[in-house]
Amino acid sequence: MTILITGASKGIGFEMMKLFSQNPNALVIAVSRNIEPITKLVNQKNTHSILPVKADITNAADQKKILKTLKALGLKIDVLINNAGEIVNKPFEKITSKELQSVYTTNVFGPFTLIQSLLPFFNKKAKVHIVNIGSMGGFQGSSKFPGLSAYTSSKSALSGLTECLAEELKPRNISVNCLAIGSVQTEMLNKAFPGYKAPLKANQMAEFICNFALTGHNYFNGKIIPVSSSTP
Repeated sequence: MTILITGASKGIGFEMMKLFSQNPNALVIAVSRNIEPITKLVNQKNTHSILPVKADITNAADQKKILKTLKALGLKIDVLINNAGEIVNKPFEKITSKELQSVYTTNVFGPFTLIQSLLPFFNKKAKVHIVNIGSMGGFQGSSKFPGLSAYTSSKSALSGLTECLAEELKPRNISVNCLAIGSVQTEMLNKAFPGYKAPLKANQMAEFICNFALTGHNYFNGKIIPVSSSTP
């Protein structure tokens, strides 16, 4: 079983990578712009179950690097977790077009184009699961907060993409779901809500996502699932 995780060098992505690597039947393709923490873990554990790939998913050349790695090793993806994300916390009137584009490029265009690129590399002999990591901020009807308009609207777009791809990729035996996660004690949360203490740690949320990634596609497709125990 091959699992590809983006944004794997810190926070929830790093914890998911560690958990999946404990599965003797799993190979984790750990994608990040900064692979130093990943490589350090691989060396510490002396493990062959994690393959670090230094790549920026918003960069076309880097996406090709991921594809070349898969092709060279003859790998097919069983699970894709689009975890990489970017946030900007600024009043609406002060957000620049550059900042807006950067957030959307990471949170929407990155997953969109990565899934496109990976289509020939999904395992045709198994039921594939794509899990998009969304946010409660992007969940319709949820509480919204000042300063997070760029981030929140980008996660809403990711939810819409999830629903579209669930239908379009169904004939390929690919399920697509989005987990709209709430507050988790991570670097990103500190940017959104400085000083706020979340009820969950990164490893706790990672455990839930890992289990969902392996089994959720047996029960859900095209669903935006809120995963939150607090507001924010």
